[in-house]
This record gives sequence, structure tokens and C-alpha cells, in this order.
Amino acid sequence: MSHAPVDPVRLTADLIRCPSVTPSEGGALQLLEGLLSEAGFACMRVDRNGIPNLFARWGAKGAKAFGFNGHTDVVPVGDAKAWSHDPFGGEIHGGVLWGRGATDMKSGVAAFAAAAVDFVRATPPEGAVILAITGDEEGVGRDGTRALLDWMADQGEAMSVCLVGEPTCPNVLGEMMKIGRRGSMTFYLTARGVQGHSAYPHRAKNPLHAMVDLLGRMTAQPLDAGTDHFEPSTLQITTIDCGNPANNVIPAAATATVNIRFNDAHSSASITTWAEGLIAEVATATGVGFDLRTEVSGESFLTPPGDFVALVAKAVEDETGVKPELSTSGGTSDARFVKDHCPVLEFGLVGRTMHQVDERIETDQITALKAIYARILREYFA
Repeated sequence: MSHAPVDPVRLTADLIRCPSVTPSEGGALQLLEGLLSEAGFACMRVDRNGIPNLFARWGAKGAKAFGFNGHTDVVPVGDAKAWSHDPFGGEIHGGVLWGRGATDMKSGVAAFAAAAVDFVRATPPEGAVILAITGDEEGVGRDGTRALLDWMADQGEAMSVCLVGEPTCPNVLGEMMKIGRRGSMTFYLTARGVQGHSAYPHRAKNPLHAMVDLLGRMTAQPLDAGTDHFEPSTLQITTIDCGNPANNVIPAAATATVNIRFNDAHSSASITTWAEGLIAEVATATGVGFDLRTEVSGESFLTPPGDFVALVAKAVEDETGVKPELSTSGGTSDARFVKDHCPVLEFGLVGRTMHQVDERIETDQITALKAIYARILREYFA
């Protein structure tokens, strides 16, 4: 039985019409499950703690498997009246598809789902194709791709390699792919002093002075000068507060938040140890005590240039005529979880309008992305 090729633009529009704002499923995973099941994929909903996830595999369990990872959840639309088009309308005007998720990343999911379905129907590979799709990438991420990977480990399911379909290109399709990501962590600092009158500072211990001293030490020198594949790590003070309404009172406590994006010269543990050393120095010098709470979003990682990187880069260049930069820039993605399971790369559309009012993407880009993913599958199983 012959099947018409899956139109990734139409599929993206249909997904946009599913109001899947995190953590709502909105019908998006149901739509994909129907498409994939019809094409012979074994599908399993892997929901955890109310978070929706979908696992789909074509081919034998345990076989050499190419995996795709992505998400169907989207951020809130904000002021719907500020949009030129219905954010959940999936409207196409002048070759542009409008709506929340058009860029991040229902288009990417539609492109790899369409490519995978057409590929297994037309040229069934000797191996497996796995799609791991979450509804919790825009949220805290504890029960999204992590849940899928935990379930896969329990079930003996495995991807040999994985491509995450997040938007990766700044301006032109094909110009950038991600071979790693910086780590991300946050320090929540509290300095505890002794409250007093500002005219009698010898009777108090000013936590703000101690906090300023500590933050000055943290920012006095760069964390590093960068590594072979990473830019220099960054440390940013994002807030300082003491909640003090009076101009003549030394407060009892002060808080600050520091966000750090770090390369592969560090780990979250090594940076925490460094910070604890500075805190001890300032506490000794000032007599002010400190509390430190650390939150780690992800460690830095790198998929070193090799066969997998070369295959994806060549497929991108063959389809677009653009040689992709091998980058580790940007924030975090679910690749930070996948990297513990198998080698992982990221490649997707131009992401300029993601999370914005009037999020949109040229339909030609979605069609081209499907072609890139299809070529990657053909080359991988060749």
C-alpha cells in the first residue's frame, strides 16, 4: 500500500492548534501517537507525575537505533491581543506559519516525525528509529525527557545516537549545530549579620558589606579563558536584596542570587567548592555568617567531533549548501539529559522568534528541515 508523504508544514499547523502550554498535553502527543502508530511505530505514553511524554519505536527492540528527541509543550502566549494572528490558529500567510510553537519547537517535532514515517515506509532500515517526545521541556524538566530515559532504562530500550530538534540556527538554516552545551547553576546566598543603628555600626555586623565583599571577589577575575570547544564561562549577579525600608537601620540579613554558565573546564561541584572557599574567607574577615543553596540545571558536556558529528554536518551542508558551525553556545536543552544515555547533537530551525509575541517560521524552512532529517536517516543506515 502506497502512502502520500507526510507534509511537515500541515503537521506543524495541526500541532500548533493543540494548546499544549506546559504542562498541558493539549492533544499534541495524541496527534503524533496516531500518526506514528499508523506507520507501524510501537507507541507508549510515559506520563509521570501528571507530565505527558511519548515514546515511539519502529523496528526491533535492542537494534541499532537512531533517536530523535523534542518537545510539544510551549510557553504561555502572554497578551493574546498583542498577536497579529491567533497564537493557536496555525495560520499560514505569505509562506509564513504563525503560532505558539511554530519555532520552538513543534516544527522540529513535525519535521523529524514526518521524515521518520516516510523513511521507514519507503526504505525500512536494518535497525530501529526511536522518537522520544516530551511535554515538559519548557517547565522544570524533572518528569519530561528524564522520565522517558528512566523508562527506557527500565525497559531495556536504547538509542545508539540521538538528535535533538531544537532551533539552533541564529539567522540562516544550516549555519549552526550544537555539539555540546555549557553547564548552568545558580547560587542562592544569604548573609546573616547583626541588626543595628547606622550611626553606631560598631554595635552591628552589616551583612550587606559582607555580601558586597563576597560578590566582588566572585566577579574580580574571569572563571576561565574558554576551552577548545567552549567560550569563557560567565558569572552574573542577578539580584541583591535585604528588604530594608529604613535608611538608618543596618539590616540583619541580605540575599543575593548568582547565575553561572560554565564550560568543560569546570563541574558544578568544583565551582561550588570555589565559592565555599570565598565564603569562608569573607566570613572570617567580617564575622558575618553565610548560607549557600545551590541549584544545578545541568553539567557542561561535549559530543566530540567524530563520525556522528561529521554525518550530521555533511547532511546539513548537502541539503542547504551551508557548512554548519559546531557550537556549544546558548542556554540549556534536554540534550543535557540525553548525553548520559548516548551521543547527542542538536540541529534545527532558525530560532529568532521563539518565545516572542507573533512567533512564526517560514514554511520553506520546515520542508527543508524534514529533508535534512531524512538525509541524516538515510546516511546513518546506509
